[in-house]
Amino acid sequence: MATRFKLNGKSVSSTAEADTPILWVIRDELGMTGTKFGCGAALCGACTVQLNGDPIRACQTPVSAIANQSIRTIEGLSPNSSHPLQKAWIAHDVPQCGYCQSGQLMSASALLAKNKNPSDADIDAAMNGNLCRCGTYPRVRAAIKSAAAEMRKA
Repeated sequence: MATRFKLNGKSVSSTAEADTPILWVIRDELGMTGTKFGCGAALCGACTVQLNGDPIRACQTPVSAIANQSIRTIEGLSPNSSHPLQKAWIAHDVPQCGYCQSGQLMSASALLAKNKNPSDADIDAAMNGNLCRCGTYPRVRAAIKSAAAEMRKA
């Protein structure tokens, strides 16, 4: 039986087994490869997507859990890297290896959707569990603050 859901605003369906992690449905079945496989145990955050606006780990969320709901991936953040977070990420030179960036951006965008003026503690709490092997955490925080300021202006 097919599982229907919205992916980046478009209705889609998957014929994957009910216990298949949505990471593999998104990447392998639907061709959205921006979401990355990291640890496979929901510990690193590389696979973070949003379920109805809340960040979740796609490597551990079965497709059956998202039926009739809305998933947003990095591809859904903006079609041309014009989202304030993406601009701030570039301006602050956040990415080094880049592997964790889609998960970082999805957690950060969920934060800014709910909190337009986050404190350092708010940012740290929202980004907890999104690991960066390159250690760009200070730049992540600076980029989030810049994006928040830009979004408040709009």
